[in-house]
Amino acid sequence: MNKAYWLISVVLIIFIISCSKKNHPTKNVVTNDNVSAAEKRNDSLQAMNATARKRAKVVLPNVISVNDSAAHKSVDGRYYYDVMGHRYWRNNKDGKYYLFNKAMYNNPDFKKPG
Repeated sequence: MNKAYWLISVVLIIFIISCSKKNHPTKNVVTNDNVSAAEKRNDSLQAMNATARKRAKVVLPNVISVNDSAAHKSVDGRYYYDVMGHRYWRNNKDGKYYLFNKAMYNNPDFKKPG
Protein backbone atom coordinates (compact mmCIF):
# COMPACT_ATOMS: atom_id res chain seq x y z
CA MET A 1 0.00 0.00 0.00
CA ASN A 2 2.87 2.33 0.87
CA LYS A 3 4.51 1.56 -2.50
CA ALA A 4 1.29 2.48 -4.33
CA TYR A 5 1.19 5.96 -2.73
CA TRP A 6 4.88 6.42 -3.47
CA LEU A 7 4.39 5.41 -7.12
CA ILE A 8 1.36 7.70 -7.57
CA SER A 9 3.20 10.64 -6.00
CA VAL A 10 6.26 10.10 -8.24
CA VAL A 11 4.08 9.94 -11.37
CA LEU A 12 2.22 13.07 -10.28
CA ILE A 13 5.45 14.99 -9.64
CA ILE A 14 6.88 13.96 -13.03
CA PHE A 15 3.63 15.03 -14.71
CA ILE A 16 3.69 18.47 -13.04
CA ILE A 17 7.38 19.02 -13.88
CA SER A 18 6.95 17.94 -17.50
CA CYS A 19 4.04 20.35 -18.01
CA SER A 20 5.99 23.30 -16.67
CA LYS A 21 8.91 22.85 -19.11
CA LYS A 22 7.16 23.63 -22.37
CA ASN A 23 9.34 25.09 -25.08
CA HIS A 24 8.15 28.38 -26.60
CA PRO A 25 10.45 29.19 -29.51
CA THR A 26 10.96 32.82 -30.41
CA LYS A 27 10.55 34.23 -33.87
CA ASN A 28 13.68 34.43 -35.96
CA VAL A 29 14.01 38.16 -36.48
CA VAL A 30 16.86 39.41 -38.59
CA THR A 31 17.93 42.83 -37.47
CA ASN A 32 20.14 45.15 -39.44
CA ASP A 33 21.86 47.67 -37.21
CA ASN A 34 23.33 49.53 -40.19
CA VAL A 35 19.93 51.04 -41.15
CA SER A 36 19.67 54.73 -40.34
CA ALA A 37 16.89 56.23 -38.25
CA ALA A 38 15.48 58.09 -41.26
CA GLU A 39 15.13 54.86 -43.24
CA LYS A 40 13.38 53.20 -40.31
CA ARG A 41 11.00 56.16 -40.05
CA ASN A 42 10.23 55.99 -43.78
CA ASP A 43 9.56 52.27 -43.55
CA SER A 44 7.18 52.77 -40.64
CA LEU A 45 5.35 55.58 -42.47
CA GLN A 46 4.93 53.38 -45.54
CA ALA A 47 3.60 50.59 -43.37
CA MET A 48 1.10 52.94 -41.74
CA ASN A 49 -0.06 54.26 -45.12
CA ALA A 50 -0.50 50.75 -46.45
CA THR A 51 -2.76 49.76 -43.56
CA ALA A 52 -4.73 53.02 -43.51
CA ARG A 53 -6.07 52.74 -47.06
CA LYS A 54 -9.82 52.86 -47.28
CA ARG A 55 -11.87 50.45 -49.28
CA ALA A 56 -13.55 51.75 -52.35
CA LYS A 57 -17.24 52.24 -51.65
CA VAL A 58 -19.44 50.13 -53.88
CA VAL A 59 -22.30 52.09 -55.38
CA LEU A 60 -25.38 49.96 -56.00
CA PRO A 61 -28.28 51.17 -58.15
CA ASN A 62 -31.70 51.60 -56.57
CA VAL A 63 -33.49 49.80 -59.42
CA ILE A 64 -32.36 46.70 -61.33
CA SER A 65 -33.96 44.39 -63.89
CA VAL A 66 -33.60 40.68 -63.13
CA ASN A 67 -35.08 37.63 -64.78
CA ASP A 68 -37.56 36.00 -62.40
CA SER A 69 -35.90 32.62 -62.89
CA ALA A 70 -32.71 34.05 -61.35
CA ALA A 71 -34.57 35.59 -58.39
CA HIS A 72 -35.55 33.72 -55.24
CA LYS A 73 -39.07 33.28 -53.97
CA SER A 74 -39.84 34.08 -50.34
CA VAL A 75 -42.22 32.08 -48.16
CA ASP A 76 -45.11 34.45 -48.81
CA GLY A 77 -44.63 34.34 -52.60
CA ARG A 78 -42.73 37.57 -53.25
CA TYR A 79 -39.61 37.60 -55.40
CA TYR A 80 -36.29 39.00 -54.18
CA TYR A 81 -32.72 39.16 -55.43
CA ASP A 82 -29.57 39.55 -53.33
CA VAL A 83 -26.53 41.51 -54.56
CA MET A 84 -23.46 41.83 -52.31
CA GLY A 85 -25.47 41.67 -49.11
CA HIS A 86 -28.24 44.01 -50.28
CA ARG A 87 -31.73 42.77 -51.01
CA TYR A 88 -33.85 43.89 -53.92
CA TRP A 89 -37.61 43.24 -53.88
CA ARG A 90 -39.77 42.85 -56.99
CA ASN A 91 -42.37 45.49 -57.71
CA ASN A 92 -45.49 43.69 -58.94
CA LYS A 93 -46.60 46.70 -60.97
CA ASP A 94 -43.60 47.16 -63.28
CA GLY A 95 -41.63 43.93 -62.68
CA LYS A 96 -38.39 45.70 -61.68
CA TYR A 97 -36.45 45.02 -58.51
CA TYR A 98 -36.01 47.88 -56.03
CA LEU A 99 -33.45 48.19 -53.24
CA PHE A 100 -35.15 47.60 -49.89
CA ASN A 101 -36.39 50.61 -47.94
CA LYS A 102 -39.01 51.13 -45.23
CA ALA A 103 -41.52 52.69 -47.65
CA MET A 104 -42.08 49.21 -49.14
CA TYR A 105 -44.08 48.15 -46.10
CA ASN A 106 -46.99 50.45 -46.96
CA ASN A 107 -46.72 50.24 -50.74
CA PRO A 108 -49.30 47.79 -52.22
CA ASP A 109 -47.04 47.14 -55.25
CA PHE A 110 -44.62 45.23 -53.01
CA LYS A 111 -47.24 43.13 -51.20
CA LYS A 112 -47.56 39.46 -51.96
CA PRO A 113 -49.32 38.73 -55.26
CA GLY A 114 -52.80 37.40 -55.39
